[in-house]
Amino acid sequence: MPSSECSFWELHSKADKKFSRLRDLPLYGTHRWDFFFDKAFQIYTKLWKTQQEQRQALVEAGLRRWQIGEIASRIGQLHYNYYIRTSDATFLSESYIFYEAIVSREYFKDAGKDATLINKQLRFYVRFIVVCLLLNRKEMASQLNWQLRALIDEFRGTLQGNDAKEWKRIGHDISRFIRADAVSQNSRPLRLSVLLDPQATCFPSTSRLGGHNPLNLKDALLVSYHYNEVKASDLTLDTFRFLQCLEWEPSGTFYRARTTESNGNTPMRTDDIIDHSLPPNPHKYVLHRPNILRFLLILASACDELPADGIVLLYLSASADGESLKNGTAQSSVDIRASASTHTPSLNLDSSTTASDLDEGIPETNKSLTSDTSDHVTTVGGESVNLDISDSNSGIWFGSREGAGARFLHPADLLPFTRAPLFIIVDSDKSNLFETIHGEEKGEPSALLLSPILQPQAENGEQQDSVAGSLFTFFLTTPLLAFFRLVNVSPITAAQAIHDQLEALMTSLTLEWGKLLSTSSLDYVWARIMWDPFLRRLLIRFIFCRACLALHTGYGSKIKSLPRCLPALPKEMLPTEVAIERYIYQIASCLGVLEQFKFSPEVDKVK
Repeated sequence: MPSSECSFWELHSKADKKFSRLRDLPLYGTHRWDFFFDKAFQIYTKLWKTQQEQRQALVEAGLRRWQIGEIASRIGQLHYNYYIRTSDATFLSESYIFYEAIVSREYFKDAGKDATLINKQLRFYVRFIVVCLLLNRKEMASQLNWQLRALIDEFRGTLQGNDAKEWKRIGHDISRFIRADAVSQNSRPLRLSVLLDPQATCFPSTSRLGGHNPLNLKDALLVSYHYNEVKASDLTLDTFRFLQCLEWEPSGTFYRARTTESNGNTPMRTDDIIDHSLPPNPHKYVLHRPNILRFLLILASACDELPADGIVLLYLSASADGESLKNGTAQSSVDIRASASTHTPSLNLDSSTTASDLDEGIPETNKSLTSDTSDHVTTVGGESVNLDISDSNSGIWFGSREGAGARFLHPADLLPFTRAPLFIIVDSDKSNLFETIHGEEKGEPSALLLSPILQPQAENGEQQDSVAGSLFTFFLTTPLLAFFRLVNVSPITAAQAIHDQLEALMTSLTLEWGKLLSTSSLDYVWARIMWDPFLRRLLIRFIFCRACLALHTGYGSKIKSLPRCLPALPKEMLPTEVAIERYIYQIASCLGVLEQFKFSPEVDKVK
């Protein structure tokens, strides 16, 4: 064997070992993961350069094109995994470059029908599709999905038994995901934009910090599981949206509105340029159907490494029963199709009593949990919740009940971590269970945003969350598209002028409501997060979500159909306040759906 060829295969063997070492590293902790990434990048860079310089000799000696493609795929994986570790979008773009080269140069074309190589090729396509989705290259993702489905059909005879069934399911899942995500094709980016979103300098500073420092989002844990949910690989539609809304739009000041792609592999577009002057993105852990012990270990690590001015965001999306959706309908759902235009809400939003209930989200008796005297607590709607952590109905499930406690999270499991500041978002039909955290924190009061308990149904009677993602999460990540969905209007058919008008209204309300929050009697728990652009935006979108649902004729009559927050927000932020209500009126008027809402006489006069 020539020395050059020997050197190549020695490098190849070392690179394999480095890659395997990275794969075995945990996602959490203070271990030197960056050291191992640097070593892996160095050896794969050298390996890639070697095969380029000695390509002809290596091919003559038996190197196959699929082997070159496998090296390129590994390099793409390294860049993607580095993005997952750091949230640095530069590495996501680098991953795309290597993956796109594999497809355009057809490296896997001569792989043959060996089952092992087929599985490698199919896994590569899934990874590339996920990267395209995260980069909003929707047309390229659709093309790749078509190729993936064609390959699955082509190799159906080679892939036997469970492999064939599993790949068929994966192809179906990705197709569902792309169809569900198509609704956002005309919308602005989900990521925070320095050009499109109001910046911190637009808001007055708040002085109600109670001697505490302002907080900045450092880490986010995005944890999810729903039966039959829309997902691509382990990235669910909801976590996909949430992951993006916790990042800066990478093009920054170079951003330009994206035109329709003529093909998926355009070499460079204006909004593909990376703006390196942007602040770093918060670090994120994306966990799908996790073992609860592993989840708690990651949360403990995030809290332990949190700087003095940091806060951890915890997004929990799950059902109270991991099996509750197997029959296609949820136990807690509300059908607004028939009632939207005919039902008059019995909930008087002008009443001070109702406004207080809406603001607090919980009965007065539950402001402080007295666990010493009772094993139960009453939550919103008067439901009695068992505080015993052994009760399988007093928490949420990140898997089937067959996993016993391995997939079950009780609100009390989070209490030890409230020694650090937490921003907790719970999207579940049992989100009210987490009200018990408020007032029981071990050191730092937590901020809680809790979804409605009653979930909407789709037109076919199936729970809407299972076909289009959660409406609550949709409001927090893409509020205008969520409004379209609420009023049953397709955003795809709306004229661009309508989208522009709605975006202008959202910018105006963000500025006005942000100033209201900064100048009102805001609880210091919320005041501390007003400096952080991601958390401030989430809070304002929560207020928008609550107002839309409270004023909608199909939701406003049911307190369980409304989201809650703890601590309570000031009275100025209630849906019935003119400063809040008039923006919902203007948006509804823009779409011609005023009849779906009940507005106060004062707002009805707005022109």
